[in-house]
Amino acid sequence: MTEDIEARLSAARTRLILDRPFLGALVLRLPLETAHPTWCPTIATDARKLYYNPEYIAGLSLAQVEFTLAHEALHCGLAHFARRAHREKHRWDNACDFAINPLLVAEGMTPPPKALFLADYEGMSAEEIYPLLEDDSVQQTHDRHLYDDPDDRAGDADSGHDRGGEHDDSPGGRPPPLAAAECQHLEHLWRQRLAGAAQQALQADRLGGVLARMIDTLLQPQLPWRSLLARHMALRARDDFTYARPGRREGEAILPSLRNAAIDVTVALDTSGSISKEEIDQFVSEIDALKGQVRARVNLLACDACLAPGSPWVFEPWEPLSLPETLSGGGGTDFLPVFDWAKGCDSAPDLLVYFTDGQGRFPGEPPAFPVIWLVKGRADVPWGERIQLN
Repeated sequence: MTEDIEARLSAARTRLILDRPFLGALVLRLPLETAHPTWCPTIATDARKLYYNPEYIAGLSLAQVEFTLAHEALHCGLAHFARRAHREKHRWDNACDFAINPLLVAEGMTPPPKALFLADYEGMSAEEIYPLLEDDSVQQTHDRHLYDDPDDRAGDADSGHDRGGEHDDSPGGRPPPLAAAECQHLEHLWRQRLAGAAQQALQADRLGGVLARMIDTLLQPQLPWRSLLARHMALRARDDFTYARPGRREGEAILPSLRNAAIDVTVALDTSGSISKEEIDQFVSEIDALKGQVRARVNLLACDACLAPGSPWVFEPWEPLSLPETLSGGGGTDFLPVFDWAKGCDSAPDLLVYFTDGQGRFPGEPPAFPVIWLVKGRADVPWGERIQLN
């Protein structure tokens, strides 16, 4: 039986390399190891190795074995083991599986029994899926995620969760959880492996669709949106030195002096209902902190399909930025009212920042002033600079 299982695993890896070189390259980076069924009733990974229960593999078709191998490799390639942060483990594990499985199904692969799948989650990250899941869901992953401390696991092997007892060093024993330094090292290592696998597949013209877009997003430099926004606002600040000749009473020497003036920033909030009140509050708080640093006068507007009554609310650099107690919204999304308002002003804003999910009607032409879109979600924008919020 052992030889037969090893042959099936080898055949599945070979087919992945030939048919799906990107996934095959990732799978080859995971050494295979037989696991004891008490802690691994199906298949598992800890980002070091791929562990499998021979009886589980024996019950799958070859196509399903391909899926399970690719599934574990993507957990590692996407660094799910390093991205959980404060999130609850069981809910995070489900979100990770909901993120991976639609990608593999879209590739034409065959999932094993009980694999979590919902087509609506295709192209979404685990972080985007997590808040959409219930806190106490009974849904269970078909595999085991062995990255965390055993004390942080809920449930047991029979319930589909990750409790399996403390690790041991015997053959087939449960591996220890990742230490912080090892987790950081593996995150960097798997990022390199992901980039290498993607490059090989692209050279062979064998990578496209949702996987290609996801990899492109992951491999881009990840900067916090707050830092990016602060940089843009600072670049437009009017603090500068002047060498204009001073009055005669100040002497003949011409020394630089600092001149400054407030910049006009228009901030638009999408209140169509897709963005939560908590997220809007956090965004407004961040703008409030930034505007004082760069001496920005803020015109705050709220808009769904039309401008909210009372818009705009104007705040000077020294005034605290706050939302009105009652903020209407919840309708469809139309960006035109905000830009029509800005164009009708006596002078154009120095910068317009729009906080939105990007799902709405855009003006046909970009305005004459710079625009930054802070986008929650995956939607594209036709012009302006896009900053990913998630």
